[in-house]
Amino acid sequence: MAAAPVWSVDPRTGKEREQVAEEATAEEIDAAVRAAHDARGSLTDRTVRAAFLRTAADRLESAREHLVEAADAETALGPTRLAAELAHTCYQLRAFADTVDEGAFLDVVIDHPDSTATPPVPDLRRYRVPLGVIAVYSASNFPFTFSVPGGDTASALAAGCPVVVKAHPGHPATSELVAALLRHAAAAHGIPEAVLGLVHGLDAGVALVRHPLIAGAGFTGSVRGGRLLFDAAAARPVPIPFHGELGSLNPVLVTEAAAEERAERIGTGLGGSMTLGVGQFCVKPGLVLVPEGAAGDRLLTSLTEAVSDTEAGVLLDHRTRDTFLTGVTERAQLPDVESPVTPGAGGEHTVAAGFLTVPAAHLATPDGDHDLLLSECFGPVTVVARYTDTAEATAVLSRLPGNLTATVHLSTAEAAGEGRGAEILAQLTPLAGRVLVDGWPTELAVAPAQHHGGPYPATTSTATSVGGTAIDRWLRPVAYQSTPEPLLPPELHDTNPLGLPRRIDGRLEHWEH
Repeated sequence: MAAAPVWSVDPRTGKEREQVAEEATAEEIDAAVRAAHDARGSLTDRTVRAAFLRTAADRLESAREHLVEAADAETALGPTRLAAELAHTCYQLRAFADTVDEGAFLDVVIDHPDSTATPPVPDLRRYRVPLGVIAVYSASNFPFTFSVPGGDTASALAAGCPVVVKAHPGHPATSELVAALLRHAAAAHGIPEAVLGLVHGLDAGVALVRHPLIAGAGFTGSVRGGRLLFDAAAARPVPIPFHGELGSLNPVLVTEAAAEERAERIGTGLGGSMTLGVGQFCVKPGLVLVPEGAAGDRLLTSLTEAVSDTEAGVLLDHRTRDTFLTGVTERAQLPDVESPVTPGAGGEHTVAAGFLTVPAAHLATPDGDHDLLLSECFGPVTVVARYTDTAEATAVLSRLPGNLTATVHLSTAEAAGEGRGAEILAQLTPLAGRVLVDGWPTELAVAPAQHHGGPYPATTSTATSVGGTAIDRWLRPVAYQSTPEPLLPPELHDTNPLGLPRRIDGRLEHWEH
């Protein structure tokens, strides 16, 4: 049977643009994984790895115009948004190159023998080594930052792990272009191009995670697809770590005092955040708790104005559009749910932004159909739950699943430590990996202290996929006991020939390069 073709499709028209590739066969997947596995040795030199990552960023930047044009044709995300995303991606690659140069990610710890300890301590030396070949599953909504050249790929390569990427069917042509640039960057440093494999096809996803030479996986997508792959990774004869980002509601709580102080500003900010990128951000605020009363009414008036001024937009593909339309229709039909600005179809290929309101009492206790409002609806819509008192808002928060983010808008006095500010933060912390005060979750910086992850179903692990510590996912510790120095890797030599940050006999050693 001939392999099925992979087409690039224009989401603005729903028409096929060109055939890009064919769905990978089992033999092709096996070949890509084995070739990547054979390329592991080429990534052992940290200096070469860092140079490769910087060259990859340079190659992407040099092709900016072509890449943005290709991605826009397949995603309709717009040149401005895509150019910014590509710049973000290049920054991320260079940031991981800096991480590799610094070397702290190796977590070198040396304990010299101590016969006076109880029990006695032998010579112990520990550091971290790469897992092996990593499977990366591209996301639909970020064709650069969470796709072929994105954080999963960059952090895996930084760790010394070859990568095989499962391309997203929403942007296959962009994926091929980017993969070619990354391979050329690898070749410029004597690294085999097979260090980055790329496969297409629905069946390729499960086949990839089941391959015995795949040592770990990174995924960004839906709960359904991510859970299928997570279960497959766990069911292998040798289970592997699966770091999946699956879904998030990203709740926001507006205190009564905050609403009284700046209702209009909060409403306008919410409108901008929930419609950013046509609502296709994984950190879009999907549930907002707003107080009943005049201040809350003012906030909704401001939100109505902001959302009403938003033009209809094109979603990533027609399947995404159909799912959005079904989702908002089901939610809008629930008892006591109102639509101040009705989300739905904006045209044959577009959607209109909107928001729904519901009394928070329906969400404070298990309520059958209304629990649908506590699940993510991908696209330009949010649910505003009007609460009557603190107890009701707290009850709603207590019922939420894990999230990437949780946000609270406080008054000036509350932010200064008066009132319930600290108590609210304590309630939000168990819900999410990133807790925001007086901001919007769509503001996601790439920085060493960043954490992009959260309790399930936000992610399937406690790790982050954004920021320098994302590299930790692809490493495992190894300790050497009573091993003669000539047999040790140079990272663990007493003389520290590589100039690495280390902890020696319990004390952090400050090493100057």
